[in-house]
Amino acid sequence: MDISSQRRILRVGPTSEISQLAGEITSALVGIGPCLGFGQITSEFAPANTAIVIGTSGSSGDSKEVALSAAALIASARASNAFLGAKAGDTWSLLLPLTHIAAVNVIVRSMELGTLPIDLKEFKDEYPKVNFTAIVPTQLFRALNGDDRLLRHLQNADAVLVGGAALSPGLRHQAESQLIKIITTYGMTESCGGCVYDGEALTGVEIKIVHGKINLRGSVLASSYLNSSWDLDVGWFETSDLGEIIAGKLVVYGRVDDVIISGGENISLSAIENALTQEFPQLQCAAFSIEDPQWGQVLQLAIVGDFDSEKVFQVLETSLGSIAKPKNIYRVNSLPLLGIGKIDRKTLAKEISFE
Repeated sequence: MDISSQRRILRVGPTSEISQLAGEITSALVGIGPCLGFGQITSEFAPANTAIVIGTSGSSGDSKEVALSAAALIASARASNAFLGAKAGDTWSLLLPLTHIAAVNVIVRSMELGTLPIDLKEFKDEYPKVNFTAIVPTQLFRALNGDDRLLRHLQNADAVLVGGAALSPGLRHQAESQLIKIITTYGMTESCGGCVYDGEALTGVEIKIVHGKINLRGSVLASSYLNSSWDLDVGWFETSDLGEIIAGKLVVYGRVDDVIISGGENISLSAIENALTQEFPQLQCAAFSIEDPQWGQVLQLAIVGDFDSEKVFQVLETSLGSIAKPKNIYRVNSLPLLGIGKIDRKTLAKEISFE
């Protein structure tokens, strides 16, 4: 495409000042300024209808530059605010890094309400009260396990969106018992972030299940990838996630590659993690596999926090059967993350392999 028909990309730094960034986003949305690039962006130009470009590795680890139009971003922000019952003057807080679509969404949602998000990095003492905020499960875990300042901030909000990775039932129950008003979100950069709230599609979004895979369509979808082909089929985006519609709501089971085969038995890594966090909400757990010449793949487990191995084995065997018993359990200080919330299982496997 001729460069004259494209827009220059202005890269946004992770420490940009919010009020200035809001002005730059406004210019990008109305088309009088350059489009903005967040995260790892190598492209210099984007199609003329692009307002925002997000560099994301996604769950697969492959680098993608996702081009989002002003129409998609505004549709996403308005649908989110409408679902929450947000009104003019309501406030959002920003707890997410300026390298991801989730942070951009918070800014655009705030602008739609006539406000600016409150950047909590600027506060050394108590956080102020806001109406809404958005976090990932790791942040929720920290709030419930020692970060009392963040806990109070979440408790005072009218609603707390939790996305970026699956929220375990155990962690959600723990949060709700602490009077945090949780709304889980499902989506990806290609859908302007969360487009399904507590299993319900936002206005303008459609869901269908094809061969077990979640497919999305609607006004929030990205326009293109800048550095690879766009995988759309007549407007539908096929995700890499498995799911089902039950009683009108989407139930997400995990990624297609979330299942390993060990000795001919299928084992869901998400099911392993959910069973443990349901029983031990104070722990962070990650199931992964290591290649093995005899078994094909061997189940492994990494845990942050204090645990009793025998109790872990007992819970897994009772919940999921003997196939769910890991070969090894590793105590780790933290779990490597892919993006802002998803566990990086490949890195875990590599780190363990070289120990």
